[in-house]
Amino acid sequence: MRTVGVEEELLLVSERTGEPLAVSSAVLASAALGTEEQEEVFEKELHQEQVEFATRPVSAMDELEEVIVRCRAEAGRHAERAGARVAALATSPLPVEPSRNLGSRYHWLAEQYGLTVQEQLTCGCHVHVSVESDEEGVAVLDRIRPWLYPLNAISGNSPFWQGRDSGYSSYRSRVWNRWPSAGPVELFGGADRYHEVVGEMLATGVLRDQGMVYFDARLSHNYPTVEIRVADVCLEPRTTVLVAALVRGLVETAARSWRAGEPPARVPVGLLRLASWRAARSGLDGPLVDPVTMRERPAEAVLESLVAHTADALRDSGDLDLVRKGIADLVAHGGGARRQRRLYEDGLDLAEVVRACARITTEVP
Repeated sequence: MRTVGVEEELLLVSERTGEPLAVSSAVLASAALGTEEQEEVFEKELHQEQVEFATRPVSAMDELEEVIVRCRAEAGRHAERAGARVAALATSPLPVEPSRNLGSRYHWLAEQYGLTVQEQLTCGCHVHVSVESDEEGVAVLDRIRPWLYPLNAISGNSPFWQGRDSGYSSYRSRVWNRWPSAGPVELFGGADRYHEVVGEMLATGVLRDQGMVYFDARLSHNYPTVEIRVADVCLEPRTTVLVAALVRGLVETAARSWRAGEPPARVPVGLLRLASWRAARSGLDGPLVDPVTMRERPAEAVLESLVAHTADALRDSGDLDLVRKGIADLVAHGGGARRQRRLYEDGLDLAEVVRACARITTEVP
């Protein structure tokens, strides 16, 4: 069975005001005092108001949820020592002028990209799934392209931006796509062509290194995995697990299709960009672009198509019931974006929304 690992980026916020706090150095210093046996890794991000953790690879989704819950709780303890809380919010609901972390890489980014860097206080969720080779990995990338954007709808958790309702379920994804290498990509056809394209992109000088190849899905340059990067950080761990289970199902389904000699769908990048925008705008509260027909359909119908497409792989991994239940719960009750808006509509101000979400972030299910 393919292993899965997750990276989650979390906001560091004030318990009193809900505003982001630039305390990542203190949080990471506290984390560095942990035991040498610690398997999860805490890392700094572009801005000092956020922190990231990466789980170890696991095979079982219940184990993945346990690891995520533990990592969030641990991040919360380190944050408290720095006078902050962690919040699984993909953007800050409150206005913020983030503080860039120090270092030559971040300085280069600021010099190269200007305001785009200042705006990138965004928190995503990246899912890594093991593959046997770069050739299998690229075959997977070619075949999952149109299926990625329902995952963005499922994870949508960034309705507010700089103190206002953005009108989007995932405004993070719109901000993220300001990077020149972000978004959907062409069909590659094989590993050689993938690496050739990446090399050509780096040769332009616009990108600093392979870490800046911000495709919606890419080969990891650190691990033998494909890395799917379309999701917002999810408010609740169970939603992260749902996304991870679906990603593994998509990867396995695509690999089986490749081994069977079935060609990938030749969906133009332009249509994929529209599907990406629609998912970010609507989330689960409006239509999505169906990955098969590339026409709008109700979100619930598109999610049913996603489950049907991956059903054999999900059944074989033991995840089909988990996915069906998770999607039913989301359709009935909504995900992070709907929950944030509901808190606000119930009379909480945005600071109170942030504090409520910080409590949800580290709750034990």
